[in-house]
Amino acid sequence: MDQTALRDRARTYFGGLSPCHDWHHVERVVANAERLVTDTDREVDEDVLLAAAWLHDIGRKREADGEIDCHAEWGAEEARDILAEFDVDAETRAAVAHCTRAHRFSNDVEPESFEAKLLSDADNLDAIGAVGLARMFAHTGEIAQPIHDPELPPEDDDSTAGETAFNHLHKKLLELDSRMYTDVGREVAADRHDFLETFVSRFEAEVTGER
Repeated sequence: MDQTALRDRARTYFGGLSPCHDWHHVERVVANAERLVTDTDREVDEDVLLAAAWLHDIGRKREADGEIDCHAEWGAEEARDILAEFDVDAETRAAVAHCTRAHRFSNDVEPESFEAKLLSDADNLDAIGAVGLARMFAHTGEIAQPIHDPELPPEDDDSTAGETAFNHLHKKLLELDSRMYTDVGREVAADRHDFLETFVSRFEAEVTGER
């Protein structure tokens, strides 16, 4: 499979997206996927994994524009069509489509193949650590969400995603290390999770005037 040509084809879907899910996010997910492949001792179909990594968010713009409800579901079918243009066999198209469909954090489809689990881990890793924090605050600015509300600590916030950035950090980012599917994913996530914990401690000290 020509991964370079596939990369260029995938990039055409990413104009005008926010920094949270732009083309640079895709490039980081691909880099994460390649790192996980290098560190695992299990057999991986790298053609499937890398194709899925390039294509996993091709539905994001349509979802952001309100044209579709689920970028993962739409993207899986679109990925099949794109791969057909490249004369990729039906089995590989189905494998990539499953990875694309199952990668989403808030999803009703669990990854079944090892490649799908690696993609989910690679995608989640981009939401942890320093990059995850940067993406979270970029999103906070987009939706004009408060960074922090001392009168609404995370334990009193009943919303699903968190009504402030700090609460979202607790409700999602700090939970991601427990959602890793692979041993290699968990190893990388543990280091990035530690960074988040350090940030939380420092943030809490600064907002109360202790530091």
